[in-house]
Amino acid sequence: MCMETTFLKSILDNDFYKFTMQHAVIKLFPKAKVRYGFINRGKHIFPPGFADLLRQSVNAMADLRLTKSEKHYLAKFCPYLDPTYLDFLQGYNYDPSEVHISQEGSEIKVTIEGFWYRTILWEVPLMALISELFYKSNHLIRLNDDAIKKLTKDKIDNYNSLGVSILEFGTRRRHSYDVHILINETLQTYGSQSFIGTSNVHFAMVNNIRPLGTHAHEWFMFHAAQFGFKMANLISLEHWTQVYGGDLGIALTDTYTTDVFFEQFDKKYSKLFDGVRHDSGDPIEFAQKVISHYTKMGIDPKSKVIVFSDSLNYDKVKLITDFCKDKIKMSFGIGTNFTNDVGLPAMNMVIKLTEVKLDNTHWQGVVKLSDEKNKNTGTPQMIALAKEVLGIK
Repeated sequence: MCMETTFLKSILDNDFYKFTMQHAVIKLFPKAKVRYGFINRGKHIFPPGFADLLRQSVNAMADLRLTKSEKHYLAKFCPYLDPTYLDFLQGYNYDPSEVHISQEGSEIKVTIEGFWYRTILWEVPLMALISELFYKSNHLIRLNDDAIKKLTKDKIDNYNSLGVSILEFGTRRRHSYDVHILINETLQTYGSQSFIGTSNVHFAMVNNIRPLGTHAHEWFMFHAAQFGFKMANLISLEHWTQVYGGDLGIALTDTYTTDVFFEQFDKKYSKLFDGVRHDSGDPIEFAQKVISHYTKMGIDPKSKVIVFSDSLNYDKVKLITDFCKDKIKMSFGIGTNFTNDVGLPAMNMVIKLTEVKLDNTHWQGVVKLSDEKNKNTGTPQMIALAKEVLGIK
């Protein structure tokens, strides 16, 4: 079967938090090694030859380089990234040998292994490639461009009427690069009252705006392996402030459940960080916990922000807005509902950190304990250990 493959067009076609974490990893953990694994949550059926198509796309990524104009853009819009890091990124190239791809029947297996500071950039573009190739190789027909533009315009018009701040977070499970272009063009054209930007650095550069994002679960997961479950949140936040000194101040709360996080999110960090990000569990319960936490710390919740980013659509955004209005600031990172709402079922997949190898030690598994049980990752033994250590029933 002859099928068309797809290739990335820019090394910046990635989520911003991958670059901010890479910058921090180079400074703090240059010798750490990691492994990542692909999880097919949606039980998607991959056609024969899919692994070969993905291999071609991955191999082509070795040719991507940071251009002079891209480096200039990062220096202008992201001044907290050191010049030495930008020089490193200009010399960086993807190493396809770090990505292992195989296929048995309709199942694919994708793993990544290598130094953390190098392999950290693979996750998001790999998922974007898997998604685009899935639709191409299965010959699935999407809505036409005009229909997608209208659908997106209607969405952003609704968000404009709510008076909320909207971010586009849809790189990893986008239908395709072409659809991603359409979405950002439409949001930029019609979203002047609500659209504040994208997590995709390439499209942020195209629109001459700053990219949005801070850190991901893997930052906290690695720290748990290095410093223990009890100290993971605290030291993760401390290291983040060491590198960024107050910039990029949105803290992710749910790597080891939000309840555990707020036990350690003391007044120092509650004041230093601009706010927190919600990524799992009931958003209204989360907002109540956040407001209560800041109030207990003697901090006006209206001076802080919650970035909601868990499978959002208009109905959820309106529900959250109605609750949070006049209580706390809020913004909404919308992913798949923007970039893969094209008349086809959206993919449900992730690539997660699975193991780490610290200096002169053995490989050890890592754990994520989400506020939703079905989002936990790690071996049953490690999950049970983490819950015991953290006192989670």
